[in-house]
Amino acid sequence: MKKIPKLLADAAVTLSLLAACFILCLLVQTVSGAHALIPAIFILGTFLTALATDGYLYGILSALASVFVFELVFELPYFSLVFTITDILVTSVIMIVISCITCTLTTKIKKQETLKSQSEMEKMRADLLRAVSHDLRTPLTTIYGASSALLESETGLSREQKQKMLQSIREDAAWLTRMVENLLSITRLDGTNVKIIKVSTVLDEFLDAALIKFHKRYPEQEVSVELPDEFITIEMDALLIEQVVINILENAVCHAKGMTILCLKVSLLPGKAVFEISDDGCGIEKERLKTLFTGYYQAENLPPDSRRSNAGIGLSVCAAIIRAHGGAITAENRKSGGALFCFTLDTEEESHEP
Repeated sequence: MKKIPKLLADAAVTLSLLAACFILCLLVQTVSGAHALIPAIFILGTFLTALATDGYLYGILSALASVFVFELVFELPYFSLVFTITDILVTSVIMIVISCITCTLTTKIKKQETLKSQSEMEKMRADLLRAVSHDLRTPLTTIYGASSALLESETGLSREQKQKMLQSIREDAAWLTRMVENLLSITRLDGTNVKIIKVSTVLDEFLDAALIKFHKRYPEQEVSVELPDEFITIEMDALLIEQVVINILENAVCHAKGMTILCLKVSLLPGKAVFEISDDGCGIEKERLKTLFTGYYQAENLPPDSRRSNAGIGLSVCAAIIRAHGGAITAENRKSGGALFCFTLDTEEESHEP
């Protein structure tokens, strides 16, 4: 089914280039009378057609069509096909050869790009798997150890110790749940058949839902919210963008040491909504900024009890979600201290009206 639209698109490109060459040749012949330039223009059109389309078919068809048009319209006697003329035959052969060479080179380049992309994807998956394996091992070990201790020691533990173990089990289980949510999002966004189901969403209602979920996990953390006065609606997959907001807020809570202020601000640019999440914590290491959204920050560089690679995976999910929505996401350190995460989403045209 996908081949048919591609064939139609290639046919449209071929016809458009032929028409452009024909019009340009008419202008050249009418204005300057430089008849010798006309074959060169058609050769250029054949080259561009072979470059812009897949396979050999349209390049060769463009070459043959160019020869016919040149012979019919621009060569004496007009509107007659005389293929015994040497220069016409030579021109047609040259154009077909150029088309075949260009198609061959283009096909090889596309194959190399595909192989390179697949290789990079496999490397990312391998690095991500190593990071995930490292991070899953620690909470699973904690859960297993704490639950075993509770089962094996009926009277050897005090009530306070039992409560502490149960609290640890609950926290690690909640962390594993969030990890699985992030991995499921990566799986959903992986591949070439990604389809984001966008629904018109009111910004205020969307942020209320996201902040309610965030406060359930971190009830003591206050978030300062700044919104524009306009009524804003955005075409988006609300669940995925909600996860972006929660992941970034959670990243600040877990890793912005010394943070006292956590702010979520939304502003408007022409056709775009700009989301800014900032804190006044310790900021982000310069080395970390380079790989912040890749999702495979090396686990061996972290302390054994650190969960920063989980935050990295969460931020990798954020980047994938925003890119799938056609937006952009960035992170930087603020001059006044702390970190600033910013991402953009397209707004609906009517969203700017009060």
